[in-house]
Amino acid sequence: MQEVKYPQIKITLVGENGNAYAILGRCIKAMKRAKLSNTEIETFKKEATSHDYPHLLTTVMNYFTCD
Repeated sequence: MQEVKYPQIKITLVGENGNAYAILGRCIKAMKRAKLSNTEIETFKKEATSHDYPHLLTTVMNYFTCD
């Protein structure tokens, strides 16, 4: 299993809006609160949006601690 890139950032997926844009926005907002660089945010965004919805969820789980 792959190690989570930013384990200190917690993202709630269960019971939240399953819209891809809402999830992406929640993640980017959390990254900004954690004071990650624009480069780190853009790298995540590019990876998360490079494929379909399941890929987005997989990317989120690889980057953050998720509920």
